[in-house]
Amino acid sequence: MGATIVVGGQWGDEGKGKIVDFLAGKADAVVRYQGGNNAGHTVVVDGHEHKMHLVPSGIFYGKLSIIGNGVVLDPAVLTREMAYLEGQGIDLAPLRISECAHLIFPYHIVQDAHEEKQKGDARIGTTKLGIGPAYQDKSARIGIRVIDLLDEEAFPELLRRNLDTKNNLLRRVYDDAGFAERDYETMLDTYRTYGRRLRPFVTDTAPLIEDAVRSGKNVLFEGAQGTMLDLDHGTYPYVTSSHPVAGGACIGAGIGPTLIDRVVGVVKGYTTRVGDGPFPTELMDEVGSFIRERGHEYGTTTGRPRRVGWLDLVVVAVSRRTSGLGYLALTRLDTLSGLEKVRVCVGYRYDGQRLDVFPHSLKVLSRCEPIYEEFAGWEDIGGVTSWDGLPGAARDYVTAVAELSGVPVAMVSVGRDRVQTLQLHDVF
Repeated sequence: MGATIVVGGQWGDEGKGKIVDFLAGKADAVVRYQGGNNAGHTVVVDGHEHKMHLVPSGIFYGKLSIIGNGVVLDPAVLTREMAYLEGQGIDLAPLRISECAHLIFPYHIVQDAHEEKQKGDARIGTTKLGIGPAYQDKSARIGIRVIDLLDEEAFPELLRRNLDTKNNLLRRVYDDAGFAERDYETMLDTYRTYGRRLRPFVTDTAPLIEDAVRSGKNVLFEGAQGTMLDLDHGTYPYVTSSHPVAGGACIGAGIGPTLIDRVVGVVKGYTTRVGDGPFPTELMDEVGSFIRERGHEYGTTTGRPRRVGWLDLVVVAVSRRTSGLGYLALTRLDTLSGLEKVRVCVGYRYDGQRLDVFPHSLKVLSRCEPIYEEFAGWEDIGGVTSWDGLPGAARDYVTAVAELSGVPVAMVSVGRDRVQTLQLHDVF
């Protein structure tokens, strides 16, 4: 198996958690390499649904589960998630947290809300969980890392410095009262408590990951969000603050690209998006509502209804190129069951011309009309356990997706549970 990266091939929410969970059975370690608790993944095990935001899916198998240096951590969320897992009888012993991961503080969350409000109609649609401001501080070289939190002498001074800086911003720019001295003392005590809880799990994870790969162990890398939310390659500025593409795994885990063996792109049988920005295949009709309700398309983190559209292979091509996809995992095929016809976007029409490459100009993108190929629909497939058991129309659809995208489909998800996954090719 070696080192395998699992990336989201669309705007996130593709079902990466389920695919990683499925593959984790053959893995020795699972590494989360970027993002924060702004992204959630839902794993269904034996009919029981687990909604996770930070701890890698491998924890459910008892596999080494690593939160890499590229992640920004809200320790309130992480410790709550750890308590939930323990309450479910899940052993946390395999959990490891990078000492170089940056921390989210209450002032990041307040800053996030003000920045989004100030944008008005130009708002990005963030989750307001402080992710962007935490990455801003990281780039500005004033961020506080996990290793700093565990330094009893240095942490109080670092927190004081940053709180003073944020108070200046909040008071002068946003007319916010900011944080008082008592808030500093409360924050200091609270985060020290978090530090004591996390300390047994904290280490330098990069050598741990490298040793695992070089010793021949099977390591899975999972990111948050998807390709079209990548800071460089997504629909900027309607993007996240990190790099979900495969290259982000090397930076966010601390290993070189020559150690990576393969990349699997997770793509829904349709497309969804949370937040604002152009969405060429968006469905604003009863078909879109049907897909949203049947697919339970509401955000794991926010509960917001997701925007829904047909599968867009122009989008998937961006993922294929930027991450070097070797395989696709096609999820939520069962959600399309019951539709008379299903469509796939194979190009755009802009000012009378065909575009086969995704345009970076949002002005152009907002005026693009999708060019579709249409396929016959199929009935319920939730109970199907093999490729041959799929209706012919469903097989035709999967085959067409592979041919049109240029990437073989290795897995097809026909339901939410772990066992409802058909493996067409050996990824490992």
